[in-house]
Amino acid sequence: MGNKNKEIVKFHSIDAYNKLYGLKTDHPLVAVIDLKNASRGINHVRVDYGIFALFLKQGTNCTLMYGREPYDYHEGTVVSFKPGHRVDVEMTTDEVAPDVVGLLFHPDLIYGTPLASRINDYRFFDYSQREAVHLSLDERKIFLECLDRIKKEIEHPIDKHSAEIVSSHIQVLLDYLTRFYERQFITRHKANSDLVANFESELNKYYTSKKGTDGIPSVAYFAEKANLSSGYFGDMIKRETGTTAQEIISRFIVGQAKKRLSDTNDDISIIAYDLGFNYPQHFTRMFKKQTGKTPREFRLELN
Repeated sequence: MGNKNKEIVKFHSIDAYNKLYGLKTDHPLVAVIDLKNASRGINHVRVDYGIFALFLKQGTNCTLMYGREPYDYHEGTVVSFKPGHRVDVEMTTDEVAPDVVGLLFHPDLIYGTPLASRINDYRFFDYSQREAVHLSLDERKIFLECLDRIKKEIEHPIDKHSAEIVSSHIQVLLDYLTRFYERQFITRHKANSDLVANFESELNKYYTSKKGTDGIPSVAYFAEKANLSSGYFGDMIKRETGTTAQEIISRFIVGQAKKRLSDTNDDISIIAYDLGFNYPQHFTRMFKKQTGKTPREFRLELN
């Protein structure tokens, strides 16, 4: 069955998710799930998320399609989704109950809590599923302990403190996942160093092949070249270099501009156009931000 014909399943509430798997709903806005307890499953469907979700895969029988890319959902992997994500689910066996545990929470749960102001800081929700974090045995234990604390609070009768206490436990789990991702960046240093080198090579190639006339290249352009999401690519570059991918692009452009200003008498507007700027004033603004001088001032100081 092609992707266009897939049934779309909407997970816009906790109860909608639980009903599809035959699980009990204990709280309308949050759930700790164990799919080994599911009485039925879903397969060959496209899932449209309206809630946040984190899943720890403890078996090896599920493949996700994120966009057009397959993701082999390995044992010990945590994948994350947020409202607006759409994912194709393909089970590689007919098993109803995969060995998956996880956390679901609705955006309404965290409104008015400290987590609401921080939720966008957890950038891994924007990573593609091919960039999931792989947990060590000790990290899996921490993940499961966090789920257990949340589950115990959910089982407590709901009162005026429930949302804030549950959201604080969720925040702890998200902070741990941030730490685990940072560890993964470190352990993948060699591979990431190669990606940085390729980024710099692709940046140089973009301009030497005269693509500057196609506009200024975006971070997304280079992320796609590396088969990574923009979020993961940007975080990896920042981790490896101490600066953002956008700053690297800007510095490269200014470096190219300095060469043209030094070696030619080309009009500044022509240089700006060749470097991808539609308007010379935008070029001047970037150049001055990087150097403290306008292009004209820079050129005059050379003479």
